[in-house]
Amino acid sequence: MAEIKKVTKKTENPYVNLYELDTLNRKGNPGKYYVASRAKSIQTLELTTGSQHSDGVIIYSLYGENHDKVVLVRQYRYAINGYIYELPAGLVEPGEDYHTSAVREMKEETGLDLHPLPVKNLYQKPYYTTIGMTDECCGTVYGYATGEISADGLEDTEEIEVVLADRTEVERILQEERVSIVCSYMLMHFLYDEAPFAFLHIEG
Repeated sequence: MAEIKKVTKKTENPYVNLYELDTLNRKGNPGKYYVASRAKSIQTLELTTGSQHSDGVIIYSLYGENHDKVVLVRQYRYAINGYIYELPAGLVEPGEDYHTSAVREMKEETGLDLHPLPVKNLYQKPYYTTIGMTDECCGTVYGYATGEISADGLEDTEEIEVVLADRTEVERILQEERVSIVCSYMLMHFLYDEAPFAFLHIEG
């Protein structure tokens, strides 16, 4: 099994930092590996604590009287210098439950009110986003959205267009647009499942 010999924090940023790992691979050869993390220090890195937690939350919600639209955001991202379709999402505040985060983030990003659904833990617990580069984990919250779209809660750094997409638009988006991978999987459920939330086996 590979081994981590030393961890060095390389940056001091408010939202994500780079950590350099001195490693030994499975054959005992030394090397370097780099991990991006939302952890503020070496002591709070998951590789140090062994404790998994939700850094962020992703929101899969349906809209409309017949729940026949999915709530998406078309957002500018510096990493690609362009726009990409995503599910509404955001960071979990310190001490905040990610279900509470989901309601807050939905309101801030879209102006809509989220009504979360109770689901089994295996569907909502935090999972890793891009483990080859980062230890970031995100929980998923499912629900129905109501209200009117508003940009009043957006920060100056956010360029977001809210899209209420029906199945025709979802198919176009998947075929023609840039889409985040998590969003693409959920859109495939929405597109091809007669009842998009059926796979959740909703409790209550």
